[in-house]
Amino acid sequence: MAQISATQIAAGLEGRSPAQIAAGVARMVNEGVVSPGDRLPIVHDLAPQLGVSTGTVAAAWNTLSALGLVESRGRAGTFVLPTPASWLPPRYRPSRKIDTEVHLDLSTGTPDPSLLPDIREPLMAAAANLEVVQVSSYLAPPVLPQLESLLLDTWPFRAQRITVVNGAMDGLIRTLNQVVRFGDRVAVESPGYPPVFDILDQLGLVRVPIALDHAGATPDSVDAAITAGARAMILQPRAQNPTGVSMPPTRVREVAAIIRARTSGTGNRNRLVIIEDDHSGRIAPVRDMSLGVYLPDRVVHVRSYSKTHGPDLRIAGLGGPAHVVNAVVARRLMGTGWTSRLLQMVLVGMLTNPTSMAIVDQAAQEYAHRRTAMAAALASHGIVVPPGDGLTMWIPVANEDAAMTRLLAAGIRASAGTEFLANPECASDAGGHLRITLGGLRSDFDAVAAIIAKAARN
Repeated sequence: MAQISATQIAAGLEGRSPAQIAAGVARMVNEGVVSPGDRLPIVHDLAPQLGVSTGTVAAAWNTLSALGLVESRGRAGTFVLPTPASWLPPRYRPSRKIDTEVHLDLSTGTPDPSLLPDIREPLMAAAANLEVVQVSSYLAPPVLPQLESLLLDTWPFRAQRITVVNGAMDGLIRTLNQVVRFGDRVAVESPGYPPVFDILDQLGLVRVPIALDHAGATPDSVDAAITAGARAMILQPRAQNPTGVSMPPTRVREVAAIIRARTSGTGNRNRLVIIEDDHSGRIAPVRDMSLGVYLPDRVVHVRSYSKTHGPDLRIAGLGGPAHVVNAVVARRLMGTGWTSRLLQMVLVGMLTNPTSMAIVDQAAQEYAHRRTAMAAALASHGIVVPPGDGLTMWIPVANEDAAMTRLLAAGIRASAGTEFLANPECASDAGGHLRITLGGLRSDFDAVAAIIAKAARN
């Protein structure tokens, strides 16, 4: 293992942009000039050597980390990885490294299979109507008219254009590719959804944290993110993951007013696009909130059906300003083209079948019951969890690592809260949090709460 100097790095580069720096270091790794285990120079040493800002070097390091070539170890520095990274995104890896067998896994966001509507009848109905589905055409519209009509009728604001993508993350990536460029700043909730951080890293984007309170994204942090130069903002207005917070109408109006006031006129701020991730859909027992009611020209709303109708139904609606959605559709035509119209017809069948929709509504009630029961059980053991919606609960703990270890010893797996922080190295929380999900928690609330509370206190 060796310390690689800033001079060595500079000598191997062909340019000074974040992409060129990342590419140059990658070549050094691939050619053996830099070896596994070597420590790269710190950002503040390399930046003046290259004549660039520290943000430029940090963006390059983030790109290399997202590609699995290097690993940041906090104050110890950034090191070349000894082995290729697994197929899992970086922030999925810590929880998957633990091979301990457990009897209760509360670490994933998978919905309870018993609360999902049956897909077989709508699948057979779609197969029986292939002419309507137009499975033999390359030139048919990318969105079935029946599904487009259903989406428009239930959208939280009047979207100029609606399309369909392969799940919420697909919609997020495709929108980001159209509205930001390498090195741009993107505002994200903290705590937020870890795969979103991985996506931003892979795209070479700089994360700007948005703080949350009991009503969602705080106005002050939204204002600060715009001041910091964010070109895009990713929000979960309903059943935010991991906290479960939903934005009330008053907070939506307040945040929208700040964005409108701070982005008026010309310049970079006027480019700001808000991307909303409605991942829980109807299983969250609150109405679909959107800043698009007040900012229809800036908001791209993405609604997933994975948690309501099944994880393998990789379909999400995406609606917003025509110039953004049209760009997403046009780019897809150069690749996958469209989301399977057969699957679209299956979703149409599930959204128009009274039995299927009744099951979704029952699931919403059941998850709300589980949340209430678990919150009450935790409270009886001295752990207060703020109100929320959806599948996730955000539990404060005195010591995160110790709590995770004690839960594993008791046969329970949760997710460490640090994984959900946009900038964990800047976290001021002296304790930590655990995220648990309600998909696998069907009973024994008091017994499970007692174990979690004991782990949380010590």
